[in-house]
Amino acid sequence: MLQSCTNYLQECRPFAVSMSNALRSFKLQLRPVDSSLSDEEKRARLLGAIETYISNDMVKAWDAICLRVNEKIWEEDVILTYGCSSLISKILLRAKNNGKNFSVIIADSRPLLEGRELLRRLVSARIKCSYVLNDHHSSVMKRASKVLVGAHALLTNGCLMSRIGTAQLALAAHNFNKPVLVCCEIYKFSERVQTDSFEYNDIGDPDLLYSVDGSSAPSPLRSYRNSSKLDTLNLLYDITPPYLITGVATESAILPCTSVPAILRINSAENM
Repeated sequence: MLQSCTNYLQECRPFAVSMSNALRSFKLQLRPVDSSLSDEEKRARLLGAIETYISNDMVKAWDAICLRVNEKIWEEDVILTYGCSSLISKILLRAKNNGKNFSVIIADSRPLLEGRELLRRLVSARIKCSYVLNDHHSSVMKRASKVLVGAHALLTNGCLMSRIGTAQLALAAHNFNKPVLVCCEIYKFSERVQTDSFEYNDIGDPDLLYSVDGSSAPSPLRSYRNSSKLDTLNLLYDITPPYLITGVATESAILPCTSVPAILRINSAENM
Protein backbone atom coordinates (compact mmCIF):
# COMPACT_ATOMS: atom_id res chain seq x y z
CA MET A 1 0.00 0.00 0.00
CA LEU A 2 2.86 2.37 0.83
CA GLN A 3 4.41 1.73 -2.58
CA SER A 4 1.14 2.51 -4.39
CA CYS A 5 0.83 5.77 -2.45
CA THR A 6 4.39 6.84 -3.25
CA ASN A 7 3.93 5.89 -6.91
CA TYR A 8 0.85 8.09 -7.08
CA LEU A 9 2.68 11.02 -5.48
CA GLN A 10 5.62 10.63 -7.86
CA GLU A 11 3.25 10.65 -10.83
CA CYS A 12 1.88 13.96 -9.57
CA ARG A 13 5.35 15.43 -9.00
CA PRO A 14 8.80 13.81 -8.83
CA PHE A 15 10.19 13.65 -5.30
CA ALA A 16 12.76 16.18 -4.19
CA VAL A 17 15.96 14.79 -2.69
CA SER A 18 14.76 15.67 0.81
CA MET A 19 11.47 13.84 0.24
CA SER A 20 13.25 10.73 -1.06
CA ASN A 21 15.53 10.68 1.99
CA ALA A 22 12.58 11.11 4.35
CA LEU A 23 10.75 8.23 2.64
CA ARG A 24 13.85 6.02 2.92
CA SER A 25 14.06 6.76 6.64
CA PHE A 26 10.37 5.95 7.06
CA LYS A 27 10.76 2.60 5.28
CA LEU A 28 13.62 1.69 7.60
CA GLN A 29 11.25 2.18 10.53
CA LEU A 30 8.78 -0.29 9.01
CA ARG A 31 11.14 -3.26 9.32
CA PRO A 32 11.47 -3.54 13.12
CA VAL A 33 7.73 -3.09 13.82
CA ASP A 34 6.45 -6.11 15.77
CA SER A 35 3.77 -7.92 13.75
CA SER A 36 2.00 -8.96 16.96
CA LEU A 37 1.07 -5.34 17.72
CA SER A 38 -2.37 -4.02 16.91
CA ASP A 39 -2.87 -1.65 13.98
CA GLU A 40 -3.34 1.27 16.36
CA GLU A 41 -0.06 0.51 18.14
CA LYS A 42 1.79 0.17 14.83
CA ARG A 43 0.32 3.46 13.64
CA ALA A 44 1.35 5.19 16.87
CA ARG A 45 4.93 3.88 16.55
CA LEU A 46 5.24 5.00 12.95
CA LEU A 47 3.78 8.42 13.72
CA GLY A 48 6.30 8.69 16.55
CA ALA A 49 9.10 7.81 14.13
CA ILE A 50 7.94 10.54 11.76
CA GLU A 51 7.84 13.10 14.57
CA THR A 52 11.33 12.04 15.66
CA TYR A 53 12.64 12.46 12.11
CA ILE A 54 11.13 15.94 11.84
CA SER A 55 12.53 16.92 15.24
CA ASN A 56 16.06 15.52 14.82
CA ASP A 57 16.74 15.94 11.10
CA MET A 58 14.89 19.19 10.52
CA VAL A 59 14.06 21.32 13.57
CA LYS A 60 17.23 20.56 15.55
CA ALA A 61 19.27 20.80 12.36
CA TRP A 62 17.91 24.31 11.73
CA ASP A 63 18.84 25.36 15.27
CA ALA A 64 22.37 23.94 14.95
CA ILE A 65 22.97 25.59 11.58
CA CYS A 66 21.67 28.91 12.90
CA LEU A 67 24.18 28.72 15.77
CA ARG A 68 27.10 27.86 13.48
CA VAL A 69 26.37 30.54 10.89
CA ASN A 70 25.69 33.18 13.54
CA GLU A 71 29.29 32.73 14.67
CA LYS A 72 30.35 33.78 11.15
CA ILE A 73 28.26 36.96 11.10
CA TRP A 74 30.30 39.93 12.29
CA GLU A 75 29.33 43.43 13.30
CA GLU A 76 28.58 45.68 10.30
CA ASP A 77 28.56 42.67 7.94
CA VAL A 78 26.82 43.10 4.59
CA ILE A 79 25.28 39.74 3.69
CA LEU A 80 24.23 39.01 0.14
CA THR A 81 21.62 36.30 -0.36
CA TYR A 82 19.37 35.11 -3.17
CA GLY A 83 15.67 34.38 -3.40
CA CYS A 84 13.85 33.23 -0.28
CA SER A 85 15.34 30.30 1.59
CA SER A 86 13.43 29.49 4.78
CA LEU A 87 16.69 28.45 6.45
CA ILE A 88 18.48 31.67 5.49
CA SER A 89 15.49 33.60 6.84
CA LYS A 90 15.76 31.77 10.18
CA ILE A 91 19.51 32.42 10.36
CA LEU A 92 19.20 36.16 9.73
CA LEU A 93 16.27 36.61 12.11
CA ARG A 94 18.13 34.66 14.81
CA ALA A 95 21.21 36.84 14.31
CA LYS A 96 19.08 39.96 14.68
CA ASN A 97 17.51 38.60 17.87
CA ASN A 98 21.02 37.95 19.20
CA GLY A 99 21.84 41.63 18.82
CA LYS A 100 24.02 41.39 15.72
CA ASN A 101 24.26 44.60 13.70
CA PHE A 102 24.33 43.81 9.98
CA SER A 103 22.60 44.57 6.71
CA VAL A 104 21.32 42.33 3.93
CA ILE A 105 21.29 42.61 0.15
CA ILE A 106 18.60 40.41 -1.41
CA ALA A 107 19.11 39.43 -5.04
CA ASP A 108 16.01 38.23 -6.85
CA SER A 109 14.88 37.14 -10.30
CA ARG A 110 11.80 36.72 -12.40
CA PRO A 111 9.38 35.09 -12.74
CA LEU A 112 8.91 33.95 -9.12
CA LEU A 113 10.40 37.00 -7.39
CA GLU A 114 10.66 34.99 -4.16
CA GLY A 115 13.09 37.46 -2.66
CA ARG A 116 10.22 39.85 -1.97
CA GLU A 117 8.94 37.51 0.73
CA LEU A 118 12.35 37.43 2.41
CA LEU A 119 12.51 41.21 2.12
CA ARG A 120 9.13 41.51 3.85
CA ARG A 121 10.22 39.23 6.72
CA LEU A 122 13.53 41.01 7.31
CA VAL A 123 12.12 44.52 7.10
CA SER A 124 9.42 43.50 9.60
CA ALA A 125 12.27 42.53 11.95
CA ARG A 126 13.91 45.95 11.42
CA ILE A 127 16.87 44.57 9.48
CA LYS A 128 18.38 47.04 7.02
CA CYS A 129 17.89 45.61 3.52
CA SER A 130 18.61 46.38 -0.13
CA TYR A 131 16.80 44.66 -2.99
CA VAL A 132 18.24 44.10 -6.48
CA LEU A 133 17.45 41.90 -9.42
CA ASN A 134 19.97 39.16 -10.15
CA ASP A 135 21.10 40.89 -13.34
CA HIS A 136 22.59 43.68 -11.22
CA HIS A 137 24.24 41.70 -8.42
CA SER A 138 27.73 42.56 -9.70
CA SER A 139 27.05 46.23 -8.97
CA VAL A 140 26.47 45.47 -5.26
CA MET A 141 28.98 42.63 -4.85
CA LYS A 142 31.74 45.04 -3.79
CA ARG A 143 29.60 46.08 -0.81
CA ALA A 144 28.98 42.50 0.32
CA SER A 145 31.23 40.87 2.90
CA LYS A 146 29.88 37.34 2.38
CA VAL A 147 27.24 35.41 0.45
CA LEU A 148 24.72 33.07 2.11
CA VAL A 149 22.54 30.80 -0.01
CA GLY A 150 20.18 27.93 0.67
CA ALA A 151 20.08 24.54 -1.03
CA HIS A 152 17.60 22.27 -2.75
CA ALA A 153 20.15 19.44 -2.67
CA LEU A 154 23.88 18.86 -2.29
CA LEU A 155 25.09 16.19 -4.70
CA THR A 156 27.74 13.56 -4.08
CA ASN A 157 30.18 15.21 -6.51
CA GLY A 158 30.03 18.38 -4.41
CA CYS A 159 27.76 20.32 -6.74
CA LEU A 160 24.98 22.44 -5.29
CA MET A 161 21.47 22.23 -6.69
CA SER A 162 19.58 25.38 -5.78
CA ARG A 163 17.13 27.95 -7.14
CA ILE A 164 18.09 28.96 -10.66
CA GLY A 165 20.33 32.00 -10.58
CA THR A 166 22.40 30.78 -7.63
CA ALA A 167 25.28 29.63 -9.85
CA GLN A 168 25.44 33.05 -11.49
CA LEU A 169 25.59 34.72 -8.08
CA ALA A 170 28.30 32.31 -6.85
CA LEU A 171 30.38 32.94 -9.97
CA ALA A 172 30.22 36.70 -9.42
CA ALA A 173 31.18 36.23 -5.75
CA HIS A 174 34.13 34.07 -6.82
CA ASN A 175 35.32 36.79 -9.20
CA PHE A 176 35.13 39.36 -6.39
CA ASN A 177 36.82 37.01 -3.87
CA LYS A 178 33.77 36.91 -1.62
CA PRO A 179 33.15 33.77 0.49
CA VAL A 180 30.07 31.75 -0.46
CA LEU A 181 28.54 29.77 2.40
CA VAL A 182 25.82 27.24 1.59
CA CYS A 183 23.38 26.46 4.41
CA CYS A 184 22.11 22.92 3.97
CA GLU A 185 20.67 20.26 6.26
CA ILE A 186 22.18 16.78 5.91
CA TYR A 187 18.83 15.27 4.90
CA LYS A 188 19.25 17.17 1.61
CA PHE A 189 22.50 15.36 0.77
CA SER A 190 22.12 13.13 -2.29
CA GLU A 191 23.98 10.20 -3.81
CA ARG A 192 23.10 11.52 -7.26
CA VAL A 193 25.81 12.95 -9.52
CA GLN A 194 24.94 15.84 -11.81
CA THR A 195 27.07 18.39 -13.64
CA ASP A 196 24.47 20.47 -15.48
CA SER A 197 20.89 21.69 -15.13
CA PHE A 198 19.48 19.68 -18.02
CA GLU A 199 20.12 16.13 -16.83
CA TYR A 200 17.51 16.44 -14.06
CA ASN A 201 15.40 19.45 -13.11
CA ASP A 202 11.96 20.73 -12.27
CA ILE A 203 10.22 22.63 -15.05
CA GLY A 204 7.97 25.55 -14.20
CA ASP A 205 5.13 27.06 -16.19
CA PRO A 206 6.75 28.63 -19.30
CA ASP A 207 3.97 31.21 -19.54
CA LEU A 208 5.27 32.81 -16.34
CA LEU A 209 8.30 34.01 -18.28
CA TYR A 210 6.07 36.18 -20.44
CA SER A 211 4.56 38.05 -17.51
CA VAL A 212 6.29 41.14 -16.14
CA ASP A 213 6.45 41.72 -12.40
CA GLY A 214 3.86 38.99 -11.82
CA SER A 215 1.18 41.26 -13.23
CA SER A 216 -1.77 40.18 -15.37
CA ALA A 217 -1.41 43.35 -17.45
CA PRO A 218 -0.43 42.96 -21.13
CA SER A 219 3.26 42.12 -21.38
CA PRO A 220 5.68 43.46 -24.01
CA LEU A 221 6.81 39.83 -24.38
CA ARG A 222 3.37 38.54 -25.35
CA SER A 223 4.17 38.63 -29.08
CA TYR A 224 6.77 35.87 -28.55
CA ARG A 225 4.30 33.47 -26.94
CA ASN A 226 2.98 32.08 -30.22
CA SER A 227 6.25 32.14 -32.12
CA SER A 228 6.84 28.84 -33.93
CA LYS A 229 10.60 29.38 -33.73
CA LEU A 230 10.76 29.80 -29.97
CA ASP A 231 10.56 27.06 -27.33
CA THR A 232 10.24 28.44 -23.81
CA LEU A 233 11.92 26.54 -20.97
CA ASN A 234 11.41 27.62 -17.37
CA LEU A 235 13.93 25.66 -15.28
CA LEU A 236 13.57 26.00 -11.51
CA TYR A 237 17.06 24.93 -10.37
CA ASP A 238 20.66 25.23 -11.49
CA ILE A 239 23.94 23.52 -10.60
CA THR A 240 26.79 25.35 -8.86
CA PRO A 241 30.20 23.62 -9.14
CA PRO A 242 32.13 22.98 -5.90
CA TYR A 243 35.03 25.32 -6.71
CA LEU A 244 32.64 28.28 -6.33
CA ILE A 245 31.59 27.24 -2.81
CA THR A 246 33.68 28.19 0.22
CA GLY A 247 31.90 25.88 2.67
CA VAL A 248 28.66 24.16 3.62
CA ALA A 249 27.08 24.87 6.99
CA THR A 250 25.39 21.70 8.27
CA GLU A 251 24.13 20.61 11.67
CA SER A 252 27.38 18.63 12.14
CA ALA A 253 29.93 21.29 11.19
CA ILE A 254 30.93 23.71 8.47
CA LEU A 255 32.34 21.35 5.87
CA PRO A 256 33.78 21.46 2.36
CA CYS A 257 31.17 20.46 -0.20
CA THR A 258 33.41 17.55 -1.25
CA SER A 259 32.65 15.84 2.08
CA VAL A 260 29.19 14.72 0.93
CA PRO A 261 30.26 11.09 0.18
CA ALA A 262 31.79 10.73 3.66
CA ILE A 263 28.66 12.06 5.37
CA LEU A 264 26.46 9.74 3.32
CA ARG A 265 28.63 6.73 4.25
CA ILE A 266 28.40 7.61 7.96
CA ASN A 267 24.62 7.99 7.79
CA SER A 268 24.29 4.73 5.88
CA ALA A 269 26.35 2.87 8.51
CA GLU A 270 24.26 4.34 11.35
CA ASN A 271 21.00 3.23 9.70
CA MET A 272 22.11 -0.35 9.12
